[in-house]
Amino acid sequence: MTSVVIIGGGPGGYEAALVAAQLGAQVTLIDASGIGGSAVLTDCVPSKALIATAEVVTMASESGDLGVRIHGQAPAPGVVHIDMALVNGRVKKLAAAQSQDIEQSLRTAGVTLIHGRARLVARNRVSINGDEIDTDVILLATGARPRVVSGAEPDGERILTWEQIYDLPELPAKLIVVGSGVTGAELASAYNALGSEVVLVSSRDRVLPGEDADAASVIEDVFRRRGMQVLSNARAESVTRTDHGVR
Repeated sequence: MTSVVIIGGGPGGYEAALVAAQLGAQVTLIDASGIGGSAVLTDCVPSKALIATAEVVTMASESGDLGVRIHGQAPAPGVVHIDMALVNGRVKKLAAAQSQDIEQSLRTAGVTLIHGRARLVARNRVSINGDEIDTDVILLATGARPRVVSGAEPDGERILTWEQIYDLPELPAKLIVVGSGVTGAELASAYNALGSEVVLVSSRDRVLPGEDADAASVIEDVFRRRGMQVLSNARAESVTRTDHGVR
């Protein structure tokens, strides 16, 4: 039986583990941050859950024209309020549940799961938690991490990466999002809908530079019509924390 060690429990790692196990391999998956990786725990799944809340807020805020009233008032943006701690608690709960589902699927498939950080010590040998594992195949699926710009190091409170934003206890009055790719655009759109004043900084001439130009143009137009400030062909040079925020 072929033995396979996979380092990294994100989509690349856990999907490979499931396929290898189905094909009869003896599979060990090593992960340090949680099964599902960033896609499940801090990026794709959380952002979609956040967007779902933002969509409900948008519909509620625009429902006055349909005759909807809350305590006698049309549910305008000033009437609909957000409890960010509850929102983020739900987001993280959903992400954790999906991570647990994937973990159970791996165990059911016969994959051995080890929590920790692995180190390659030879061509076919991995060191993990003080032990060494010999294997036929090693697959590196360690994923990515947020880019940290010099002069804008995250502090986990006011200067955040996309991994930390779901720890916010309150809805920020103003949010500057640096980067207009998919993750940046999603977060900017969601927080704009939730009620934050949002500035989206794009280093290119349009948002979503990696996507279809016509679709991106429509999305950027929607952002602007909803009150978002989009700074095109701009770069953040530095971030300074103040007593009451950042600049």
